[in-house]
Amino acid sequence: MQNKKAKILIADDDPMVRNTVSKILEMFGHRVETVVDGSGVMEVINDSFDVIILDINMPGMDGFATISQLNKMEYDIPVLFLTGAGSMDYAVKAINLGAYDFLTKPIEDLDIFNVKIRRAIEKRMYVIKDRLYREALEDDVRKKAEMLEEQNKLLLTYSENLEKATVQLMSSMQNAMEEKDYYTAGHTMRVTEYAAVLGRAMDLKEEDQLVLRRASQFHDIGKLVIDLSCIQKPGKLTEEEWILIRKHPSVGANIVKPLKFMGRERFIIRHHHERIDGKGYPDGMHGNQLDQLTKILTVVDSYDAMTSKRNYRKNMDMEEALTELHSCSGTQFDRDTVEVFSKTIVHYNLKSSVFTEDFFGKYTLPKN
Repeated sequence: MQNKKAKILIADDDPMVRNTVSKILEMFGHRVETVVDGSGVMEVINDSFDVIILDINMPGMDGFATISQLNKMEYDIPVLFLTGAGSMDYAVKAINLGAYDFLTKPIEDLDIFNVKIRRAIEKRMYVIKDRLYREALEDDVRKKAEMLEEQNKLLLTYSENLEKATVQLMSSMQNAMEEKDYYTAGHTMRVTEYAAVLGRAMDLKEEDQLVLRRASQFHDIGKLVIDLSCIQKPGKLTEEEWILIRKHPSVGANIVKPLKFMGRERFIIRHHHERIDGKGYPDGMHGNQLDQLTKILTVVDSYDAMTSKRNYRKNMDMEEALTELHSCSGTQFDRDTVEVFSKTIVHYNLKSSVFTEDFFGKYTLPKN
């Protein structure tokens, strides 16, 4: 966008205003298209425009009605209101409707006018860059899935079923994450196994066990697009680093959002760091808002985190971790889930040192 002229749409019922503003914008090197009212905006609007300038008082569809319709179209084009009526009520209403800025008429200070237009164009540029980034990320995921298909012919069977094909796509993303952080690979495998064992102990339905396994397998997939190199450094993490780490549940939920059949898994992925008392993140949900599968993943994920080695703290043994789970029952963790997990993990003797790494680098549970 920096190498091309910005395209600006002006809507004003006064031909003199349209003509004057158009000439000023063209003088600053922009391309301009004009209409006489809000209905005209609806007829010509498309994603090619960079900025929209609206008069507030227009016959028929006024500026406020026009921006309301634009919001529904989700083009994310900055809207500036051009008006001579600068009342506070107008300003508040415009801001609530998502207006980017105001331009007063008549235009007296061309420098200020130019700055406001350029800022609106810059905002549009960032919106488009973000859109292109997301599209590039999706394209990268598709390419990894195609490479995975070529390397393993057995995965071709998944193409016969939409859900299986999508799980294959998610698996490729998981592989990319494991290449990024070796710790995450071991953590994901252990948490998935813990969840499966606990799910069976709690007599979950087969369908729920499948959802829990998928959610466990991809609960940290948000780390794929977040730079978490800080967890490899020695010493404690800074507040800024913790803020970055806390973004991964919402990022992971956004990654699986297009996968409609994984709606339940998306909920679990987003909320696996919530707390029973509502002090967790990212949404501060309380225990009665969390389903059983999320409560299970919260417990097993926290247990593995406590018993795993980290550069910024010493890991706990099984007894210490279970004591911590019990002490936080009713506040951070669901009490009944902790109780069943404690009995289950002791019965199976599942602690991090029992997991073994075979020749292919996969983590396996000990045989009973």
